[in-house]
Amino acid sequence: MRQHVNPLSKNFKEIESIPSLSEMFGDPKLNLHLDIGCAAGDFLFDLALVNTSWNYLGIEIREKLVKTAKLKMRERDTKNLYFVFGNANNILNDVQSKFFIEHIKSISFNFPDPWFKKRHYKRRVVQPEFINFLSYSLKKGSLIFIKTDVKDLFDYMDCTISNNLNFKKIDKEDFNYSESFNPNKVKTNREKYVIVNQLDIFERIYQKI
Repeated sequence: MRQHVNPLSKNFKEIESIPSLSEMFGDPKLNLHLDIGCAAGDFLFDLALVNTSWNYLGIEIREKLVKTAKLKMRERDTKNLYFVFGNANNILNDVQSKFFIEHIKSISFNFPDPWFKKRHYKRRVVQPEFINFLSYSLKKGSLIFIKTDVKDLFDYMDCTISNNLNFKKIDKEDFNYSESFNPNKVKTNREKYVIVNQLDIFERIYQKI
């Protein structure tokens, strides 16, 4: 079940203070992957456990889920994982975020809220302005991964990212997952649900050029 939270609410204008990389991670020099819309972080916990050669940062707009994830993170003493609460667009556009954006190697949008009604499309996380921001903020070679079970949303995201000339599509069949943030192809809870129910999954990879 998707829990709707309006990302355009003024409640998300104020950005929480984000610690330095050395405060967030045991080894700040590791490759950094950003998962936008990470929910309670189950996917990232699985990744951080099996792939300690990467750092993982999750952004989630539902504060209760972030508090739960941070508590679990402290209990497990996970050194390559951190969570931030808020609207990803606002967080990344904030001047205080520049220090970690420069270290991002890849970003994932896994099964984001589709906001089915056309008048709500502006609430979708992937927006032209956001992709434009990423196109000049990310380093050359950085990757964006999108995945959803909603064809209309996939077409919307694909069109939005493809229209930015600073990103090119990568053939998934030729992609070397062993060197990516997800070498073992760990699946999100939503992806597991979709597979069990034999529904379609739409996904694509883009590279900053």
